[in-house]
Amino acid sequence: MDSASEVEYEPRSVKEVLAEMKDTAELLIDLSFSAVLNGSDDIATEVLDLEDRMDVLQLQARMSLLMAARSPDDAEELAPVLGVVGAAEKISDAAGDIAKVVLEDIGLPEAMRASLPEAIESLLRAEVVDGSELEGTTLGALNLETETGVRVIAIHRGGDWLLNPDRDTDLRSGDRLLLRGPDEGIATVYEAATGTAYESPEPPTDDDADLERAVDSIVLMKNMSELAVDLAYGSVLFDSEGVAEEVVELEAEVDALQSRFEAWVLRAAAQTDDPVSLRGLVHLANSTEVISDAAVEISEGVLRGLGTHPVVEQAIEESDEVIVRVEVAASSRFDGTTLGDERVETETGMRVIAVRRPPADWVISPGPATELGAGDVLLAKGTRSSAERLRELTS
Repeated sequence: MDSASEVEYEPRSVKEVLAEMKDTAELLIDLSFSAVLNGSDDIATEVLDLEDRMDVLQLQARMSLLMAARSPDDAEELAPVLGVVGAAEKISDAAGDIAKVVLEDIGLPEAMRASLPEAIESLLRAEVVDGSELEGTTLGALNLETETGVRVIAIHRGGDWLLNPDRDTDLRSGDRLLLRGPDEGIATVYEAATGTAYESPEPPTDDDADLERAVDSIVLMKNMSELAVDLAYGSVLFDSEGVAEEVVELEAEVDALQSRFEAWVLRAAAQTDDPVSLRGLVHLANSTEVISDAAVEISEGVLRGLGTHPVVEQAIEESDEVIVRVEVAASSRFDGTTLGDERVETETGMRVIAVRRPPADWVISPGPATELGAGDVLLAKGTRSSAERLRELTS
């Protein structure tokens, strides 16, 4: 951030600020890695813009929490909320550091772009031009998600961010849309917005085994850190010490991966003509490890028995991508089947991040072969409409 703008206290709901911080932090993780995948200065710049916005949000949240604390009991209740605020800020800073790998041309091997498409969904920035067929229409009228599989996850309009656009949100010339979805659908929407054809980058290949292991470890670290953040918010939402402990386990696994990564990078550096080109990998690994540390901080209050403050629970429930808990009923089609058989993500749009089996067993990051039965509780993440569809199928 080149210059800091003044921030003054304003009577804004802590719940509203926390929900925006959660949405912003999760968006920043995706955007920063997409900037690396596409080698895109434009997307990296959007990351730094959002990081500036997060700086303002965390100050507003801290001011509001200070105003709310009037006694030692208040301070005890609000301390975990400050932890959630600080953790979201750390995720934002880490995403900014990842974006700077692109903007400052810090060394990054081409093999990185060859592996990232398997780790992240396609995410693209498209600016609505004058005369675009999208201009002057609403997201509801366009029905993009049904027609193309593409979702507008955020809109940058002037100096403002719309992080939770809905069917009534209109599109205007100059809007910068952040699109997520399959490549074919992305290409269709991109051309409709910009008037130009989208050319998907061709990922290169690399034959260096040690370098390939190092890159693969960063991809795995990214996936595990992102899962840790999701589970951390889930542990807070459901005041679940079991889920919070899984976050700690994931963080420990990310630390172990980072140690192995360092060894592989050092070996690869001895075999490459330009070891400096590997600097970016080190930056990516360090920033990703910070994200997993922040996930533990989100769930710190639950781990220490302080419980969940209602304002945090409400903020998570009202954020853009909601985390829900649904129980498989004995009469539902999910009883006695698997996630793969029911094609849960395809049929509902919800991603199941954990399954709790009575009385207290957890399956973290379940796959298609994960069996489901009556009484199982699914923790899933997605849009509100997708959540309703999942509830219908499990009830």
